[in-house]
Amino acid sequence: MNLIEYPDREMMMLSLADKLAGQLAAFLRRNERVSFSVPGGTTPGPAFDTLCQIDLDWSRVTIILNDERWVDADSPRANTRLVREHLLTGKAAAAQFVPMLTDDATPEAALPGLTQALEPHLPLTLLLLGMGEDMHTASLLPGADRLEDALSDDAPPLMALRAEGVSEPRITLTAPVLRGAMDTHVLITGAAKREALERAASLKPVEAPIRVVLDEATVHWAE
Repeated sequence: MNLIEYPDREMMMLSLADKLAGQLAAFLRRNERVSFSVPGGTTPGPAFDTLCQIDLDWSRVTIILNDERWVDADSPRANTRLVREHLLTGKAAAAQFVPMLTDDATPEAALPGLTQALEPHLPLTLLLLGMGEDMHTASLLPGADRLEDALSDDAPPLMALRAEGVSEPRITLTAPVLRGAMDTHVLITGAAKREALERAASLKPVEAPIRVVLDEATVHWAE
């Protein structure tokens, strides 16, 4: 793990956006298309607000969510909505977006079609993840009903998970997809998540799912 500490969040977000843009540009020089997987939530919003205005050949970039809550796409809880508002705008509006939501009643019903749409964009070129204080990443949630299946080496690219205390079913990229990314970054803020990160280093992935990427990741942290 490569840990980068920043003096404040504003500097971290600007620096992260610049680093991600530089890596996307470098990958685009060597590849016809690149895939960029991103988290939802509010934490990465400031980085996305900067990144979306940077000059890149966004038409050759495919944006893929790390995970999604099984809600309406316009719900305030939908990662899809947050990414559309903060990343798929400005210059980055030209990027392709692979959806993780359908009109199906359950994520299980949608998995075949969503997986078929995802597979042409694997392996991921660039991966940005977040992490919760419980050490989850994407929707690989400690205690989730199918977590061990999602962490296994032969897991399908996408799975639906449910967990106690989580109000909606989730759909998530699985451990093999996350581990297979060419370059991985993790964005965290605050003392509690820093402490959780340090605890995760000595735990098994089933206890701390962030472990599936931690050894190879660059972690960006600010108080």
